[in-house]
Amino acid sequence: MTENEPTDHPANAAVSAGEPRFLTQDDLTVDTHQIVEPDGSYDADDVPDLDAEQFRDLYRWMLTDRVFSRRMVSIQRRGELGTFGSTRGQEASIIGSAYHLQPEDWLYVGRAWTPMFMRGVPMKDMILFWRGIEEGQQSFAEHNSQIAISIGSHLPLVAGLAWGMDLSGDDAIATAYLGDGATSTGAAHEAINFAGALGVPALFFCQNNQYAISLSADEQTGANTLAQKALAYGMDAIRVDGQDVLAVYEAVEEARERVREGEPVFVESVTYRLDAHTTSDDPTRYRSDEEVDAWEENDPLERYREFLKAEGLWADVDHDAIVDEIEAEFDAALDAANEFAEREIVEIFAHVYEEMPPELQRQYEEFVDLLDRRPELYDYIEQRPKG
Repeated sequence: MTENEPTDHPANAAVSAGEPRFLTQDDLTVDTHQIVEPDGSYDADDVPDLDAEQFRDLYRWMLTDRVFSRRMVSIQRRGELGTFGSTRGQEASIIGSAYHLQPEDWLYVGRAWTPMFMRGVPMKDMILFWRGIEEGQQSFAEHNSQIAISIGSHLPLVAGLAWGMDLSGDDAIATAYLGDGATSTGAAHEAINFAGALGVPALFFCQNNQYAISLSADEQTGANTLAQKALAYGMDAIRVDGQDVLAVYEAVEEARERVREGEPVFVESVTYRLDAHTTSDDPTRYRSDEEVDAWEENDPLERYREFLKAEGLWADVDHDAIVDEIEAEFDAALDAANEFAEREIVEIFAHVYEEMPPELQRQYEEFVDLLDRRPELYDYIEQRPKG
């Protein structure tokens, strides 16, 4: 037998003799799927089979995402929100991934709000959510969707949900949006391993926006890509250009079909958040202006406009009218949110348990008693911003 030649083995058909051979990242090539190049050029044969209205619709939703982020940051700066995480720069990743998902599919989003608008969630309820008003989430649930704020904690829930859907014979999938930082958490390993081991209908859509708050992606992991992590769990993966809405759409369309057949899939969408992680963050402390400028040049909306022009569809898109329409929708949503009654501070004890446990009940009663005896404490209680 020569060195490192495959041999027969009762436990493994591919056994090598000779010196031990390392399995390295150089053994794996992970391509990034792309249809429209940054300069707007493309091969017509690669374009997804969508009609003219759907192509224009993709642009409208991307624009909705951008305008909504701008307005939310604006009202936060006026003191009308506690904080907000802008999605500017990630519009193609967000809209392309959600466009093929079906209303019966469950959706747990991390940094992606517009997919919920695409399902019919009102902007008013999203504003209420970011003001910490729990009623906003009722319409989320009615549209099979929720927002996960804590990093990666929703992933085991999605894996478990997918398992339950599989046991029930549902013809839908559970989709988890996560960021690159989430792939560094224990919850991600547990969830992806669980999904891979049991073959549940779960789609893990990872937006690699290059930073987990302030830590760059290459500092988070020694892996060349995030997509290759899925292989360790027996799961197939796709790496896609997250600035190319058509490539993301096609990747998720094919991934969903595979997931429906009981094969979970991990998608890494390579994108970039142009704004701060949240409005509480100062990104100038950990990234350069040159880096941001380079990604500004890779704007997903600009790239898609070039595609629409080449297809002869741009002439039917009234960009300014769409912006005016979205602005008006946001104004109406903000007015409706501002009409919501201000809440009492004691409600911090509510909404967690259907029946309050004895220890929490004791704390609640002591807190109410304290406020009754020391009404001046209200002077130091900051109510949630209403605008």
